[in-house]
Amino acid sequence: MAFAPTDEPQLVLLRHGETEWSVGGQHTGRSDIPLTAAGEEQAERAGRALAAYDFAAVYTSPLERARRTAELAGYPDAVVDHNLVEWDYGPVDGRTAKEVSAELGREFVIFEDGVRVLPPHPDRSDGRPGELLEEVYARARAVVTRTEETLHDGGHVLVVAHGHLLRVLVTAWLGVDPKLGARFELGTAAISMLGYGHDLRTVEGWNLPPTP
Repeated sequence: MAFAPTDEPQLVLLRHGETEWSVGGQHTGRSDIPLTAAGEEQAERAGRALAAYDFAAVYTSPLERARRTAELAGYPDAVVDHNLVEWDYGPVDGRTAKEVSAELGREFVIFEDGVRVLPPHPDRSDGRPGELLEEVYARARAVVTRTEETLHDGGHVLVVAHGHLLRVLVTAWLGVDPKLGARFELGTAAISMLGYGHDLRTVEGWNLPPTP
């Protein structure tokens, strides 16, 4: 599917392409896991899907999987924004929800439980405890603030980042509880559009696959 820009400015979100950890369902926070060959193909398809856009600004997470996605999509000069880095999962990094649930003895839901349900682990994220959801939300709000100046001037903006960060970002855009990010599923290389309607911030498209 190819997308055409609207007359009104849009904040377009692109999740990075597939990695080995995304295939396995492992939480991939600050671990810098590269794209698979399939993930690189997804990024190229995303670029074709967005080719009709003339973005006034393009921002990317500093992590390799996002920067490589931006490059392959046709935006090698995307500006690195450290607020777009993925949620620091701390002791949950590299583990699946099923594994964490088994250790806790109950179902693990990251948007409800956070990542500090397990003690810091020296072999994961250098023993960091991980970020609170509220801290991720604060970073997402900073991204919204940064992009709105361009949007208010009538330009489209592209952001290339990560699954959970972008799910929190949409809640920051809407001004709702970040826990509602649990309701916004987002596949690898999926494209989403945020915009304005009736003087409100809106979701104009979500979790849309790039052209096959």
